[in-house]
Amino acid sequence: MMWDQNYRHNLEIREALETVYTKYESDKTSSDWESFAEYTKRVWFANGIHHHYSMMKFTPEFSKEWFQGALAEAGGTISTEALQAVFDPEMDKKKVELNPKKGLLESSAVNFYAPDISTEEAEAFYKAKSDKTDKRPIEHGLNSRLYKDADGTIMEDVYKIGGLYGPALERVVFWLEKAEKIAETPRKATALRKLIEYYKTGNLKIWDDYNIQWAAAVDGDVDYINGFIEVYNDPLGYRGSYETVVEINDVDASGRMKVLMDNVQWFEDNSPFLPEHRKEKVVGVSYKVVNVASEAGDASPSTPIGVNLPNSNWIRAQYGSKSVSLGNIVYAYDKAGGSGMLSEFSHDEEEIALAKKYGDVAGKMHTALHEVVGHASGKIEEGVGTPKETLKSYASTIEEGRADLVALYFMLDEKLVELGLMESTDVGRAEYDSYIRNGMLAQLRRLDKGADIEEAHMRNRAWIAHWVVEKGGVEVIEKVERDGKIFYNVKDYTKLQALFGELLQQVQTIKSKGDYKAAEALVEGYGVKVNQDVHQQVLDRAATLKSPAYGGFINPILEAIEDKDGNITDVKVSYGMSFEEQMLFYSRTYGHLRKGLRN
Repeated sequence: MMWDQNYRHNLEIREALETVYTKYESDKTSSDWESFAEYTKRVWFANGIHHHYSMMKFTPEFSKEWFQGALAEAGGTISTEALQAVFDPEMDKKKVELNPKKGLLESSAVNFYAPDISTEEAEAFYKAKSDKTDKRPIEHGLNSRLYKDADGTIMEDVYKIGGLYGPALERVVFWLEKAEKIAETPRKATALRKLIEYYKTGNLKIWDDYNIQWAAAVDGDVDYINGFIEVYNDPLGYRGSYETVVEINDVDASGRMKVLMDNVQWFEDNSPFLPEHRKEKVVGVSYKVVNVASEAGDASPSTPIGVNLPNSNWIRAQYGSKSVSLGNIVYAYDKAGGSGMLSEFSHDEEEIALAKKYGDVAGKMHTALHEVVGHASGKIEEGVGTPKETLKSYASTIEEGRADLVALYFMLDEKLVELGLMESTDVGRAEYDSYIRNGMLAQLRRLDKGADIEEAHMRNRAWIAHWVVEKGGVEVIEKVERDGKIFYNVKDYTKLQALFGELLQQVQTIKSKGDYKAAEALVEGYGVKVNQDVHQQVLDRAATLKSPAYGGFINPILEAIEDKDGNITDVKVSYGMSFEEQMLFYSRTYGHLRKGLRN
């Protein structure tokens, strides 16, 4: 099908890059080779030729002629179209376009929709399926692609065994069936059986049944995330990208945070939401700190630090959700970060001292509140559709910002001290400093000069920070220019908390009422465009620190240790591969699954 074009381009490009990387024998000290090696690592890291945050296509710094020569020497080939996708800056220019005025589908290089399907047609297709009176709506489009048949009728091609991605899903089910047989608890076995059934049928009603079972399976120490889940890669917010995480409960850390889970109703009752947007009863919330054993798909190599699932609002409301903080990931980020960025972008020594003393616990507390309380909070008004239907391309950033605002609002509350979750509200002050510092300045180093902010989390940090800076004025947050550098100094933390609460009420109302115009005004007005002078200054300041803008992870090698009777007695964990070696190993071992889209 023509609409597999972008997918096949990415496969061809990756295979060609890996052929050169492993077989090219000529001058590896040349600038072309160095640029090529960096480009290849970028493609591996981003799972494609587009930046995972900016969504813009990577620009190769090596020449087309050098690449063609190197590929020929290595014995590889590439089609004219795939080669053009690498070197033509206008072809497949942007992975996900979120500006409705430019055409969400028409300007996005994704393969979720056939190229002859317009944004309006896709939205109309799902509008016809939507029933706003349905109190248990399925996640339409989560596991399929749209195409037109010979008569021009729009159809869904479903991800399932015997359907799209059939060979890969057969291997997923092969291992899930093994896991089901040794599941820790009957509930976990039941959930795994439902997930297997879902992959065999592609039925989204079964996906909901699975999520209900999965959310209830909170006992035991080993858990997982598996499925087509997050919709950030779809400009319309329907289609999930595959991800899987295997995780082990950190019993001590989870025990210390249980008090947050036990008091989630207090936070709902004391939120600044309008009364009609509060949940009368928050149910089924669970929270654990876990250590990640392995990740794949959209969760790797760049990984989240916290997760709250399932995403279905009605399942959260009626059955609850699971929240996890990825403890070893957070620890690794903290140890790898260094103090250069803090010193460079902090207003004064007092801010630096506060961050050094409380920054670690502040970040963890923010993540916990974001996942456990934030995503589980609030309710949508009766008869209002799901956020992806009402808020469309703004749904993801509105939800992530809403959860951030819940965390920020309560970070300065004495209740957290009373519960023993932090020793003083200075922890909250450290987090306020960090959030403004990052949202106004530091995160801009992740963007190429001239780029808009595209990624949902970056957008929400920007629109929250810019909104409170504007509304609070110098009385709350002072903009300071010193030695040609900009800093932001929080002068009144209590008033800043009030502003976070005011904005949170507005954002919850936007979600509860499905107010697209208000979402558009907030995000476009505060979260997308970047002051180019400020951006250049941030890039210049960050460049002197020699600190990478992004961090990613390799998976450990897990080796079963068996006794003389063949019983597994332990697992040996080692890191015997570099990033490059692991990416090449994955391609050699699992690359065949990328080629056959269906049985």
